[in-house]
Amino acid sequence: MSRTGESSLGRRRKLARGLVFDSGVGGLSVTEAIRARMPELHLDYVADDAFRPYGNKTPAELNARLPELLSILSDMLGSDFIVLACNTASTTALPSIRAELSLPVIGVVPAIKPAAAASQTRHIGVLGTPGTVKRAYVDRLIRDFAQGCRVSLKGSVALVDAAERKLSGGPLDKTLLAAELSEFQNQTPPIDHIVMACTHFPLLKDELSQIMEDVTWVDSGAAIARRVEAILQDAKLSPAAQSRAQLAFTTGTDLRDERRALFRRRGFERLLSLSA
Repeated sequence: MSRTGESSLGRRRKLARGLVFDSGVGGLSVTEAIRARMPELHLDYVADDAFRPYGNKTPAELNARLPELLSILSDMLGSDFIVLACNTASTTALPSIRAELSLPVIGVVPAIKPAAAASQTRHIGVLGTPGTVKRAYVDRLIRDFAQGCRVSLKGSVALVDAAERKLSGGPLDKTLLAAELSEFQNQTPPIDHIVMACTHFPLLKDELSQIMEDVTWVDSGAAIARRVEAILQDAKLSPAAQSRAQLAFTTGTDLRDERRALFRRRGFERLLSLSA
C-alpha cells in the first residue's frame, strides 16, 4: 500500500506500553477495568511487596522511595505511561513522582464525588487505608464534592492483608471482614454508598457485599480506564497488542506457584522478582 493509502492511525500512532504499579496485588482491580475498556493494550505490572503495606508508611518514606523507583522501572520497561494504582501513594507522593518523570502518571482518586452525588440518604462511607483516610487530599474531596453529606471514614490495613491472602489462594476470615465494617453499620441515617478508597478492596467486593447487602460499593477503576484512553488519544498512542510478553514483577520474593497463576489469569505471562 502506498503512503497515501496508509491509514492516518498507522502513520501517526505507535503502540502504547503501560505500567501499573501498586504496593501489592490491589492494582489488579485496576488492570481489570483497563482491560475491559482496552483489551489489547500492553500492560506490565509491578507489586512493591518489599515495602508493603503503604497504609502505615509516612509521607516522607513514600516520597523518598517512589519517584526514583518508578523512574527506574519506566526506563527498564520502556513505559509510555504509568498508572499509580494505589490511593495512599496517589494522595501522598503523586506530585513528587510527576516532578521526577517526563511521562504521564495517572493517580487514583477516591470516588467521593460520584458516591456523594448518588447517595439518597446523604450519608456515605469512605473505606481506605489509615494513610489515605487521614490525608488532607481526602478532606478536600469531601469539602469540594460531598457538601450536604455526612461522610464516615474508616482506615483498614487488615482488609489489604485479606485481599492479598484471597488472591494468593489463602483462607478468608469472614469474621474479620465483618468487624472491619462494623463502624458503618446501624448508622442513622444509614450509609447507602461506600467508597473503596484502596485498590485492594474491590478484590473483596463479593465478600463485603454479603456483609452489607444494601450498600452500593464504589471504586475508581472505570474512571482510571477512561483517563488512560484519553491520554493515549492525546499522545497518539495505539492500544494495540504487541509481541513482547506482558510481565509482572515483585520487589519481594513471593514467587509461589499460586501467585504466578494469579498473574497469568490476569494476562501477565510471567512473574519475576526484582529483589537483589
